[in-house]
Amino acid sequence: MLAIIDYRAGNQTSVRRALESLGIPCAVTADPSQIAAADGILFPGVGAAGQAMGELARTGLDAVLKRAVAAGQPLLGICLGCQILLERSEEDGGTETLGIVPGTCRRFADGLRQEDGSPAPVPHMGWNSLHVRRACRLLDGVDEKAEFYFVHGYYTDPAPGLVIATTVYGGEFCSVYGRDGLWAVQFHPEKSGRPGLAILRNFHEYCTGGHNAQ
Repeated sequence: MLAIIDYRAGNQTSVRRALESLGIPCAVTADPSQIAAADGILFPGVGAAGQAMGELARTGLDAVLKRAVAAGQPLLGICLGCQILLERSEEDGGTETLGIVPGTCRRFADGLRQEDGSPAPVPHMGWNSLHVRRACRLLDGVDEKAEFYFVHGYYTDPAPGLVIATTVYGGEFCSVYGRDGLWAVQFHPEKSGRPGLAILRNFHEYCTGGHNAQ
């Protein structure tokens, strides 16, 4: 079973529906015991960093997530979850975030331009591809030309050694980062059609024993 962290930050239901379409057992939960018993954790989210961190602190889920990662429980951060796994976000005037992964979430600069010279509006909304920088189990079987759905006004800047893939939008930014068993994606796999479902399937297979078959 996969636990989908419920911290009032949106899109948990869409993640649950995507997993159910794949036949993957899951539950949207804020129960620490249920989270600890799960094969893996999905940490999605939309909204603002400050509000999300306030809710995580209020419920104690910040400590639950840190314990889970320290214990080696697999985790996948999605969109806002991807951003607040880092140490700090520039959103809301500067927000101290979970600090599970070294790095900062930064605001897109004003006046961005796309590669053809046209304006690149912020927030970045739409379909974009990944430029894979190093192999990752999460991306196994995903076509290199596949596109994923993004909605965000901030981007992640993790420690360089953790960057797995980048995306170009008014410049190049990190769109997938992590290490074996702890990953984060800036896009929404649950809204990205077959390539996104492939990522969720890969994560589930890793959580249920696929990491033992390297």
